[in-house]
Order: sequence, then C-alpha cells, then structure tokens
Amino acid sequence: MTLQETIKKDLTAAIKAKDETRRETIRVILGELGRLERKELADDEVIKVLKKLIKSEKEALEHSGGAADSDYIRIIESYLPHMAGEPEIRAWIEQHIDFSQFKNKMQAMRPIMAHFGASADGNLVQKILQSL
Repeated sequence: MTLQETIKKDLTAAIKAKDETRRETIRVILGELGRLERKELADDEVIKVLKKLIKSEKEALEHSGGAADSDYIRIIESYLPHMAGEPEIRAWIEQHIDFSQFKNKMQAMRPIMAHFGASADGNLVQKILQSL
C-alpha cells in the first residue's frame, strides 16, 4: 500500500472516529496532493509535499509567535519515514566521507543526501558539516 493510499484510508478512519483535528489535517494533505498534475504519486513525492506542509506550518507559527509544534505538525510527521538523527548522520559521515576530496565541507552535502535521501533533514546535515 502506498503512502497516498494509507493517508486516504486514515481519512475514513478519522471520520468514523470523529477525530476532527486528524480529519482536517488529512484533508489539507489530500488537497495539496490533489493540486499536483499526477493523481497517483510515488511515496517520495508525497513525502516532499508533507515536508513542505510542515515547513510552512512552522514558519506560520514562528510569525505568529506561537509554539514551534502543533497537533497539525505531529499528525503530518506521523506519515514521514524514520528520520536519521544527528548521531547516526555524524557516524556515517566519519566512516564514509573523505573531506580531502572536496574544496570545502559543504560540497560533501551531495553524497550525504544521496545516501540518506528523505530520511535526513538537509538543515541538520548542513549544521553537522559546519561543526566538523
């Protein structure tokens, strides 16, 4: 079952459970997915949309001075794959990246992100590289 199908199924479950927060959040997700040209999306494409929704919500919360987290964000994050943490990323970099091959540390972003894909936050990887 694709991630998109899972989200649609969860909408039905949220409606039956009368969970308004979850229902409205899933409707926002499905609305964003519906705006795209293709109706059947690969999981990677769905993950990009979910990350975009989280980013825009966090920016809106920052501008309004509210908390940096909300039920909306937690629900969307529940559909994302396990995200690699700082220790995991740092350990992989130390084992696999030879910085002598690059003019500067930031050029190592490409192989790191190619390895981790959607399971690593680019901002976290950048912060780790700057600290090395």
